[in-house]
Amino acid sequence: MTALWTSAELRAATNGALAADGTISGVSIDSRSVTPGDLFIALRDQRDGHDFVADALARGALLAMVDHTPPGAVDTAKLLRVANTLAGLTALGAAGRARALARVVGVTGSVGKTTTKEMLRVAFSAFGATHASAASHNNHWGVPLTLARLPRDAAFAVIEMGMNNRGEIAPLSRLSRPDIGIITSIGTAHIGQLGSQAAIAAEKGDIISGIAPGGTAILPADSAFLPELMARARGAGLHVMTHGEAEGADARLVAYQASATGGVAEITLDGQCLTLHLAAPGRHVAQNACAVLAAVKALGLAPDIAAHALRDFTAGAGRGAMHRIRVAGGDALLIDDSYNASVASVCAGLAVLAAQPAKRRIFVFGDMLELGTEGPAQHAALAEDARKICDLVFCCGPLSRHLFQALPAAQRGGHFPDSSALAAALPAALKPGDAVLVKGSLGSRMSVIIKELTAGEQVS
Repeated sequence: MTALWTSAELRAATNGALAADGTISGVSIDSRSVTPGDLFIALRDQRDGHDFVADALARGALLAMVDHTPPGAVDTAKLLRVANTLAGLTALGAAGRARALARVVGVTGSVGKTTTKEMLRVAFSAFGATHASAASHNNHWGVPLTLARLPRDAAFAVIEMGMNNRGEIAPLSRLSRPDIGIITSIGTAHIGQLGSQAAIAAEKGDIISGIAPGGTAILPADSAFLPELMARARGAGLHVMTHGEAEGADARLVAYQASATGGVAEITLDGQCLTLHLAAPGRHVAQNACAVLAAVKALGLAPDIAAHALRDFTAGAGRGAMHRIRVAGGDALLIDDSYNASVASVCAGLAVLAAQPAKRRIFVFGDMLELGTEGPAQHAALAEDARKICDLVFCCGPLSRHLFQALPAAQRGGHFPDSSALAAALPAALKPGDAVLVKGSLGSRMSVIIKELTAGEQVS
């Protein structure tokens, strides 16, 4: 068992009380995913994690962090007692960062955070052991959990930081203390909470507040807010690099040739020309690669080695993964981009759909949420791209109706109240040779449709 934390270290990090001695090998907040040797942390969310302490210990957790006595029969010697479990997790994350030898890269942005994080994981793994956030663990518990899991011998760590409201990025960045901070883009996601794109830029820019002295801020060259972001970074004494397609960007995408299953990108990086062969389709993936290569360069590593490593990057579930699925009479292509949605990411997904050699291109779309009063207009604005690319569009949710009604009648596949209703009707509408893009905000539950379409045997 690899030692992650000893009992003495847990006590010191959390100021907690613990009778047992031992060494844990992992940290879990979900009793269902506990593996032998873990520390289980009883957080409160929709349910109280204390209700699952007994189950976690039965599954092999060595210890459990609690702030009150849990129900059921448990060995009290195995309870790490703290004043508050979320604060305890945060303290453990801070201790994990403080002892780390790893060079840390933080990632935020309106779109592309998780894709960029996963590309960084692949790129840095070519140089040494790399630790990165699991899934989209990018919030007030996800970031400290990632840091608490950071192996002491990791060479690199990649920390994703997300937000829903103003004031959330700064504490995550200060906790992570990245050597490199990346802002992928400034879009309109969460504009309903923040009120304006300028406020979003200010919030994303708060990653600068936590970057280690002498570190580097990697900023989006294509953003109208670049001057303000550069001024903040330089005012903090940081080095600045830019990424994107704008002329003068330090890491610049100068050409991109798309294919159905990937693409070839030409990127210039401080005068060096790099060719990337990408197995994940979409110009947006090549744009994210610019930020990745800038980070590699900023850490003094070889960009050509990273560019070669990125051949192995593929899109993950819910983020553009492709499957052949069974439909009546044959098979179809499913593009699973269901995890989340914003105007920019929908347009990127539609571009991937357009590149598919399909008999029909079908867009299955759920509401983009947290847009406030701009929601109706932003949904309707997608009609221009949808008209050019799609043969049929199926929608669910009240906001998506604004897109649906802006389409010609021949392109309207159907509008449904929610994803469950759409999932029940969609399979009968699909034909062999179709390419189907599924996209929508997490709260629109488009994963229900993915589960329905992949319930039968997949071709691949």
